[in-house]
Order: sequence, then C-alpha cells, then structure tokens
Amino acid sequence: MSDEHYFSQTPNTQFRPKEISAELDGREFTVTTAGGVFSPDHVDTGTKVLLDHLDQVPPSGNLLDIGCGWGAIALAMALHSPHATIWAIDVNDRSLELTTMNAARLGLTNLRVCRPEEVPADLEFSGIWSNPPIRVGKEVLHEILLTWLPRLEAEAEAYLVVQKNLGADSLHRWLEAELPAEFSTIRVDTAKSFRVLRVKNRG
Repeated sequence: MSDEHYFSQTPNTQFRPKEISAELDGREFTVTTAGGVFSPDHVDTGTKVLLDHLDQVPPSGNLLDIGCGWGAIALAMALHSPHATIWAIDVNDRSLELTTMNAARLGLTNLRVCRPEEVPADLEFSGIWSNPPIRVGKEVLHEILLTWLPRLEAEAEAYLVVQKNLGADSLHRWLEAELPAEFSTIRVDTAKSFRVLRVKNRG
C-alpha cells in the first residue's frame, strides 16, 4: 500500500468499496472501506491502542479527529459521546466520503465530516483524538499539529498515538518545546510498539 492517501485529495486507485467488521466503542459493526485510504482492511493497531483510552473522551463539546481515514476514531467517539459534536477532517476526498457513509450506516447524526479548511476558524475543541499522519514528513506533521493542538479549550486534552520506531519519543520532545507554555505533554501508555501521548492545555 502506498502512502498516497496522506497526500492525495483524489486517490488514483479505482473506488471499490468493501465491507469489513470493526470493533468500535466495544461493539462490532460492519463498515465500508476502500483502497486509497489509511488501513482499508481493518482497524489498525495504533488506532486500537488509542481507542483503549476511549473512556477519556469528553461526553459533550466539539471533538476533533485529525486525519479521519474511513472514520474509525471519529465513529468510535460519536458512539461513545452521543451528545458531543465530532469533527472528522481529512484532505482525502475518499476518506470523507467513506466516513460520511459509515456515519449514516451507523445512524450517527453528531458527526461533521469536512476538509480542514471547512472547520470554522474560531472553533475551539473540548478534545482532539488522532492517529496522526506521521509519513507526511516532519515539516508537514509539525504544521498540522501546530494548527490544531493550540485550539484546545482550557483544561482540554488531546490524545495522539504514534509508533515508537516512527519517532514517538522525538515528537514528544518537540511538542514540549514548541507548543505554548500553558501546554503539557506526557506519555500515558505504551502498547504494541506504540506510544499514546496526552497533550493538555492547562489554561
């Protein structure tokens, strides 16, 4: 699988939707995926590790999934917190189409699926959850994180899952150095070669 889903607005591969079984918020669902998006065959290991912390998702407010893919994290948050509004963003049009399809299939009405530039500029978030696109390279990844993490509300938290051998520890150090002084970053879990980092706006 190439990394085109990280960069392409419109994937080159033909759209061939397929159904898979996925565990979301402790329940099994059938969802639709396709080639040209991240992890089309299953819920990837990093996302599973992140979703082990789903009990930390706020029950209400505006919540953000950066790089939604076919929707695993956003759908799980929407199921877990039906009174919250989940913003699922991606640069890949196929990801947005699949997440929209899956939200409808699961009967979820609290998802807002859109491109990053379509999120209201003044919106702040009660939580951010992401398996961020590490393979876009450091420069682009850092730009993404510095765009969204400072939009956490006071006392709100972001949870990020990053593979150890793809630079989780160096990213941890960078977040501590580059985010505003009121932000703190700690490692809250290590599992299956992944780190879960929690970024908090201490207000």
